[in-house]
Amino acid sequence: MTVDTKELVTTIAYLIGVKKHIIEQCFDEECHDTLQKLYASKEATVIRYLCKLRTTLFQKFKKTDDEMRFNLKNLDRLEWFDHDNIKQLARWDIQVIQPNYRSEKYMLDFSRLISENIDKCSDLFYDWVNWAYIRELFCIPKYTKKDVLKREFEKYMANIDKYPFQMYIYWTPVDSGSILYTDGKFLGILYNQHGDYFDDYTKYRDAHSETKNNIYDFVEQSNRTAIVVDCENSDVYKLYSVLRNLNDDGLSKIEKIYLYDDYHTSRGWDWLYQFTNIPVEHVEVQRVTDRKSLVDIMMTAGVCKSYYDDGIDSFILVSSDSDYWGLICSLPKAKFLVMYEYAKCGSAIKNALSEHDIYYCSIDDFCSGNVEEFKRMVLFDILKKYLPDIVYLNGKELVQQIYEEARITASDKEKEAFFQRYIKTLSLKCNPDGTFEVVLKN
Repeated sequence: MTVDTKELVTTIAYLIGVKKHIIEQCFDEECHDTLQKLYASKEATVIRYLCKLRTTLFQKFKKTDDEMRFNLKNLDRLEWFDHDNIKQLARWDIQVIQPNYRSEKYMLDFSRLISENIDKCSDLFYDWVNWAYIRELFCIPKYTKKDVLKREFEKYMANIDKYPFQMYIYWTPVDSGSILYTDGKFLGILYNQHGDYFDDYTKYRDAHSETKNNIYDFVEQSNRTAIVVDCENSDVYKLYSVLRNLNDDGLSKIEKIYLYDDYHTSRGWDWLYQFTNIPVEHVEVQRVTDRKSLVDIMMTAGVCKSYYDDGIDSFILVSSDSDYWGLICSLPKAKFLVMYEYAKCGSAIKNALSEHDIYYCSIDDFCSGNVEEFKRMVLFDILKKYLPDIVYLNGKELVQQIYEEARITASDKEKEAFFQRYIKTLSLKCNPDGTFEVVLKN
């Protein structure tokens, strides 16, 4: 079972200016860390305050204009505008208050300021999300042309209940409930508005709380626990998605992650230790002959040693290989929890696990959308070895090559986004000693 995530819609809700108590009521339980990151981000908060001001001006356009015209008041003297937000923007050198302004001029200013600052928030979104689609929610095209803002005002006021929490965004209003209900719903509507389709559900679906609670219970009820991974039969990025989407408290009793690896597997395993608080021991198993891997026998021996010599009584076994049923049977007093991949695991081993009351779950069920930092580190590591000869290479072919070396499954759109964001932005730097260096934009 899986459920849709809310990390993306939490970010959108914050940026467009949804009231803080509503955001925390709707999103804090699932996205507390995301909210804390947003609260600490100057760039995000600048956009939030500007969007709040623009929405308020839309809603109180005539009333604001009348106060300016007849009572000579400005925004900082009108009770329906947030004066603290205006003062904070001024401290950040964004001067909102202008003399001799009317509502129309302020609307032009807000639209300009949002357009000038929104790109500073692009790093808040993962590479797999089309930034151009996100950006358009905030920027009104051709807003300086006659009647453009007037038409937006009329559209907004006529459909205000179709806007998320009645906050203004630039879109074609649709009557489909809350656009910010879940990431899946938001992405579906957003891409549809551009005649596009978002089809990678693994980016926004996460394992159900029941699955996570079973893992937490297994760890809690154990004396000493270790994760043991057959790297030949497991996907490093999917395993990281498990670790990324389980909370630190639930994993606190896991003493170590043992990686049993073969030199033919993904280079991603070499980077896992940098992205988890659990100590990692990486055992690279040498081959006697090139045609025969010894990972399975070394892993079996390693688990037995951990049980008998080190006192580890519980193992989270990450592998889809049915051969490990022999290992499980040989240690009847040890506790096991098995994590597998749907495409690699047959029904026979699942039936055997069920018959012996051994809990199992799929690492495919955990959200892969929030592991981009890990993937990017591996991709950059591979890319760097090509940089000295970059001028002789085809950029798009290079992207295909490094994704294959990293063993990352990605859509053509994701690869194109990587090309646009990182390959096209490579720059040449002249070092103090006169040598040249190709610099990667991180």
